[in-house]
Amino acid sequence: MDYTERSYRQHHRQEDLVHFQVAVEETDLDIGVRKERFSPELVEWVAETIRVCRKPLEDYVTKNPDFVSALKPYPVLPEAPEIVRRMSEAGRLAGVGPMAAVAGAVAEWVGKSIAKRSRDVIVENGGDIFMRSSRIRKVGIFAGSSPLSSRIAIEVRPNQTPLGICTSSGKVGHSLSFGKADAVVVLSPSVPLADAVATATGNLVQTPNDLEHAIEFASQIQGVTGVLVIKNDRLALWGNVKLLPISF
Repeated sequence: MDYTERSYRQHHRQEDLVHFQVAVEETDLDIGVRKERFSPELVEWVAETIRVCRKPLEDYVTKNPDFVSALKPYPVLPEAPEIVRRMSEAGRLAGVGPMAAVAGAVAEWVGKSIAKRSRDVIVENGGDIFMRSSRIRKVGIFAGSSPLSSRIAIEVRPNQTPLGICTSSGKVGHSLSFGKADAVVVLSPSVPLADAVATATGNLVQTPNDLEHAIEFASQIQGVTGVLVIKNDRLALWGNVKLLPISF
């Protein structure tokens, strides 16, 4: 896969939505909205929404550089910005540093903002998705060189949304992982939590023999509603996860 072109984005795009990309600094989002809601003005508004989302995080990081480098839970003061507190709490629950939740936190912030303008919205940020939908959706799973890659999809029903669908991989992408999973997908109403737990779960997978332990770990975290782990030609899942084959 050519990661720089983010070809994995085809796995979550929906035919009934208009998808467009907005990039601000390091944030590069793929966004889907209802066709009647799309406009050039919306694109400009989303870019400004991203800037508003990033500003308090950037200001906090400038004053607290250890927040970025922490690989373990990093407590913050109650008066910290909301996005910082949500990242810190997600990291605490998952047992990882708060930056493991940053992509999910931004996707959720922007997604909830757009949801005020479009009943259906999908925001993808580096493999981490915020979704709100009025219809059944299918989200394909990219799992690198695994023979299961692009062969299965997760079905998401409207009553499951808003939902975070976050993916971590020890083989694909630029995010830090200490494991070798082809794909770990975590579902949660909290996108930052799904992001952090996907990272923590992926860290546990070195061989296919680690799947059961990884699933058990993720399933014990309050707020997680589903987990899928893929290593080579094997997969394990738990919770509210319905898999469907992808036909060609």
